[in-house]
Amino acid sequence: MRSVVIAGGGTGGHIEPAMALADALRLIDPQVRITCLGTERGLETKVIPARGYALDLIPAVPLPRSLTPGLFAVPGKMVGAVGAAAEVLDRAEASVLVGFGGYVATPGYLAARRRRVPIVVHEANPRPGLANRIGALLTSNVFVGQAGTKLRHGTYIGIPIRREISGLDRIALADKARAHFGLQPNLPVLLVTGGSQGAASLNRAVLGAADAILSVGVQVLHIVGPRSGQIGGMPRGAVPYVAIEYLDRMDLAYAAADFALCRAGAMTCAELTAVGLPAAYVPLPHGNGEQRLNALPVERAGGGLIVDDASLSAEWIRGVLLGVLRDHELVAAMSRAAAGMGRRDADISLARRVLAIADGARPARAQRTMRPAGQERSIHETVRPARGGAPQAGHGARRRGSHRGG
Repeated sequence: MRSVVIAGGGTGGHIEPAMALADALRLIDPQVRITCLGTERGLETKVIPARGYALDLIPAVPLPRSLTPGLFAVPGKMVGAVGAAAEVLDRAEASVLVGFGGYVATPGYLAARRRRVPIVVHEANPRPGLANRIGALLTSNVFVGQAGTKLRHGTYIGIPIRREISGLDRIALADKARAHFGLQPNLPVLLVTGGSQGAASLNRAVLGAADAILSVGVQVLHIVGPRSGQIGGMPRGAVPYVAIEYLDRMDLAYAAADFALCRAGAMTCAELTAVGLPAAYVPLPHGNGEQRLNALPVERAGGGLIVDDASLSAEWIRGVLLGVLRDHELVAAMSRAAAGMGRRDADISLARRVLAIADGARPARAQRTMRPAGQERSIHETVRPARGGAPQAGHGARRRGSHRGG
């Protein structure tokens, strides 16, 4: 049996492509065994078990980006995390480990190297994170989500996205999707979303320009975020303004929309281009500027525009965005350009590569029997293994460490 261990915890940018890969693996080989690595600090404790995959938790080891006192604690913590990850590989009889970056990936890569389990690295961002830069030193099986990403051994493959989005036919589903949200079938729709938590600056700008947007016959589907406090008092009139706190059926939102106003995370850019939805991207004003880099190729191809968070305002929407939304030929051309940038098959392409690598490797168990007894003793003494085997799909997360009984 093929056994794939996936290290993709922390943020949605790591978890979503990891889950898309897991779904694609099962689509190709329903018998494949999939085990996910995560930490207690990430969103994976809720997302991954809900998607029906086994999850094992290992200690999180944040790597300081500068010389701080915390740097001295890293080696000891990393030894424990690598030991815990190695135990997961052992129980899963791993054929291959696939990492997507984040806190959980570095221990996973080091454990796989120690266990001689083949390593696959996927980097979604234009600027690779530290974990994946380490992983790329340990394997030549390195794939990147964006053509311009510079990473050792990197091969462009795109970003795996959910099947319900990669397979979406926006035109065919448009009427049904608009009816689902209570939108009119014959008026253009602006989708506004700041991601799973919303974005205050997008909310303020759109609400400030709401009267102008509705006055020109543009409907709004506004996902405000679960903690925004802005769900009440939304504009009402003949042209619908639909506000939702949270939506887990983004495929319907994309199908209903003609244009989006959104952040520029790697997954957002990948999904919008895959379905051919043009957008005004508002990069998150924090971090190392990678969100702008995510959207820049789309803007250059004509599939969207970029507006700085500081420049986004009701005035900008009235003066710039409305002119675009009212030009139906321009929106159609931007839609075609966006679709030309998209990759719908990255999940299947990556899954096939992973399975081929797994098939070409000797089972991890056979490799371990060739090691001298006691070689990993120091690691096993650091983190005590829990009783029993790896949890099966849907059983939730198993914590590693001194907790007994799973």
